[in-house]
Amino acid sequence: MSVQTQLKRITVPEIRAHKGGAPIVCLTCYHAHTARLLDNHVDLMLVGDSLGMVMHGLETTLGVTLDMMITHAKAVMRGSKRALVTVDMPFGSYEESPAVAFRNAARVIQETGATAIKLEGGTRMAETIHYLTQRGVPVMGHIGLTPQMVHVKGGFRTTGRTEAEWPEILADAHAVSDAGAFAVVLEGMAEPLAAKITREIAIPTIGIGASPACDGQVLVMEDMLGLNPNPPKFVRQYAQLGPAIEAAVQAYAEDVRERRFPGEENVYPMKKAQ
Repeated sequence: MSVQTQLKRITVPEIRAHKGGAPIVCLTCYHAHTARLLDNHVDLMLVGDSLGMVMHGLETTLGVTLDMMITHAKAVMRGSKRALVTVDMPFGSYEESPAVAFRNAARVIQETGATAIKLEGGTRMAETIHYLTQRGVPVMGHIGLTPQMVHVKGGFRTTGRTEAEWPEILADAHAVSDAGAFAVVLEGMAEPLAAKITREIAIPTIGIGASPACDGQVLVMEDMLGLNPNPPKFVRQYAQLGPAIEAAVQAYAEDVRERRFPGEENVYPMKKAQ
């Protein structure tokens, strides 16, 4: 990608400047054709490791590899020109050390052309976030419900529902902000805590199941479009594409079985004899 094209994209400082201003519009994206549809309407596209479940049928995000993330991020970059594209660092690609995280994050940036990466964790990842940002890798944080910790936490559960949990999560938020992240995702978080974090830290908060108190929202696109038959309860479905796709496939199958091959009769008409 040329420098000229890169400069047309929304930048990290522009996302950071949303703090306390216009809400950040963010959706996940995994393919070139949907990236083209999203590009004029969102500020930020997240190539999330949720693609493991959405695209590959995995039970959790833990089976997602760096190569999978890079493949999908390349596709999104081919389809988008305007939105800032951030790529999730998958489980096992950044936790070992800041140096390992930098090596893998640099590969993501170099091979995909994306602007930034996202990683999960607060205080435990602050050193890594600082290390990356000091070496030219923009980082989005992710605290609260962190899917890559599903086995440690014993499942997916809302955080901050009791005030006893607040100090640790508040410390995570401040650590991520102080370490140099340009924004932070708050996932599965009680509204009073999300609101307090949003007031206290200097960078934008982007909620997913964390109330309207945040500086923006991110949703899994397939959930929002009605492609997931069991979306999270906080998701508003703006379309019902799942049933619509199934109905279209059923109609097509019926046509073919009745030997009505739609459109085929006009593909290669015979030429008239001279």
